[in-house]
Amino acid sequence: MTREAVTPEEPLPDPAVQVAGAREIAADLLVIPNQRVGLVPNIGVIGGDRAVLVVETGIGTANAEQVLACASELARGRLFRGLGEPIADRLEGVPVPTPDLVYDAGYDLDLGGRTVRLRSTGRGHTKGDQVVEVPDAGVLFTGDLAETGQFAIFPWFPPYDTDVSGVRWLAVLDRLAATDRRVVVPGHGDIGGPQALADVRDHLRELRDETWRRRDFAMGEDEIVTEVRALLIDRHPEWTGQEWIERGVGCLCAEHTA
Repeated sequence: MTREAVTPEEPLPDPAVQVAGAREIAADLLVIPNQRVGLVPNIGVIGGDRAVLVVETGIGTANAEQVLACASELARGRLFRGLGEPIADRLEGVPVPTPDLVYDAGYDLDLGGRTVRLRSTGRGHTKGDQVVEVPDAGVLFTGDLAETGQFAIFPWFPPYDTDVSGVRWLAVLDRLAATDRRVVVPGHGDIGGPQALADVRDHLRELRDETWRRRDFAMGEDEIVTEVRALLIDRHPEWTGQEWIERGVGCLCAEHTA
């Protein structure tokens, strides 16, 4: 199985960030929505008295420059520190940055008058997931731990990429859904409230249960994919990302214990 197996039949649109759609969801806190464009994340710009934190930038330097300009305008003189073919063009010449600050469980970032909590969640969607909390605004940025209006993105490409764990991802969502957040900004999809976390958790649970129920009867993975894919699409016909169902089934088959 290769990454090409999840490539949609239609070419992906240019993953351009549209900063003109930015909206303030709390005082001094902007979200640039992804407009449901593939490979474009929801982007956060969080202001404090002395600094501004950017959560996500989109693919490539051109997108990052737009986000930087938007954040610089919000900063208004405060110190600032940023953390198919169109996609290849945007990745051309992009260096891999070296972090100047690393942490394990979490880090509280003081922006001046506002503290942003960077919290590691443990293995789930990737080996090193984290969430970004803005406590005074009741806002949580989840990254790809949560998406709305689409099937969960499972980067499961054995034997090379197997960091994702459906079981641990579900445990992370259980913990996050149990907390009180006024606003949830998912990695992709519409901004929502606490129910957004519960909905993703329920979807992962549904995927796990339907996969394991068939695995209990020694059904082969290909047959499980066919049945579970048809079932989930029937239950969620409006959701995008159907190509990730097969990846999710493969991951959960590997984690099944009889």
